[in-house]
Amino acid sequence: MLSYASTISLSSRTLNHLADRIRGHRNHRRSRWRRLDPGRQALLALAHLRNGDTYTRLAAGFEIGVSTAWRYVREAVALLAEAADDPHTAMERIRRLAYANAAA
Repeated sequence: MLSYASTISLSSRTLNHLADRIRGHRNHRRSRWRRLDPGRQALLALAHLRNGDTYTRLAAGFEIGVSTAWRYVREAVALLAEAADDPHTAMERIRRLAYANAAA
């Protein structure tokens, strides 16, 4: 089997945040067993989101099936979407930050 190395520029805080959300989701659903632990699933999803790695490449790199890679990424994206602000709140935050940076 061929594999490839990849680097992702992200903080451990980002990785841990997503892994914690995945862990909580699994506990809530009482998932018995998964091929990847929450940390590896978070890394897989972030590799897809940050680098645009294809599901085929992710599956090969993490030694899982393509459909499993797809499901893991979709699950992680849904968990991130749940935690996101609504569009109005997000725009208000952006406006405040832009104003603070312009005044500095």
